[in-house]
Amino acid sequence: METAYNFKEVMSKPERLAPGHRMCAGCGGTITVRAVLRALDPEDKAVIGNATGCLEVSSFMYPYTAYEDSYIHNAFENAGATLSGVETAYRVLKKKGKLDEHYKFITFGGDGGTYDIGFQSLSGAMERGHDMVYVCYDNGAYMNTGTQRSSATPQYADTTTTPAGKVSNGKVQVRKDLAAIMAEHHIPYVGQTTFTANFKDIYTKARKAIYTPGAAFLNVMSPCPRGWGYETSELMNICKLAVDTCYWPLFEVEDGKWSLSYEPKKKLPIEDFLRPQKRFRHLFKPGNEELIGLFQEEVDRRWEELTQMCSR
Repeated sequence: METAYNFKEVMSKPERLAPGHRMCAGCGGTITVRAVLRALDPEDKAVIGNATGCLEVSSFMYPYTAYEDSYIHNAFENAGATLSGVETAYRVLKKKGKLDEHYKFITFGGDGGTYDIGFQSLSGAMERGHDMVYVCYDNGAYMNTGTQRSSATPQYADTTTTPAGKVSNGKVQVRKDLAAIMAEHHIPYVGQTTFTANFKDIYTKARKAIYTPGAAFLNVMSPCPRGWGYETSELMNICKLAVDTCYWPLFEVEDGKWSLSYEPKKKLPIEDFLRPQKRFRHLFKPGNEELIGLFQEEVDRRWEELTQMCSR
């Protein structure tokens, strides 16, 4: 039986991502990794898969890695496939009595390697039901190669491939709802989270994902100070605003049952989330009020759709 969440106890667990990596200050990617790996029981070992991206190039340089657990670097497109193969080999070796140790299998990928390039192998791994967790650290663009748009990039965001200017208002399309797509794979567990005040939400969902038998998926909003254009000290505030404006709702899907993890007492207007980020500064120029209104309409539509799913 799970014990009550104890912030001090959780934060006192040994780090499985060692210091000395080269990720930027204020980066959400490493916070995601540290928070998820804290959910492992100390006696359990892990095999970490990692798709190409910011996290990989900054935490691994052969033959050195910042991970305390076994680590496999994958290309963008095959992180899900590779770890599903490792998990299958592990089950075979356990069945043959050649392994006694208990391992968990966790893959980390950015939105470029998850929403886009790696989606096929992710979908296959989830559909086959491998006992593994795929964690997407969603920073909303291809940050490693210079902030190009991905299908996780929000509408109107200014990126190097959707530059805002005289003839463009940034990215035209709305962002893909990957957590909902993963839920349609009918896997045992899907969770969407980010960094809240005491990290309880991400810790609780990571434990469920890791210790629920079968395939599990976690979508973690992981802000990027360089790509989003915010002060590094504002990371936690950005996450809070994303949740309180319902841009990034916190929810989970357990065996097909949708449930909200948090509902704001007072839903904030979307401009509160957009304003601190330089990638949206063009929206606040005179004459662009309609664009913010359209952004708000999309947020409201998705929130209404989610609350209906959670009330069934």
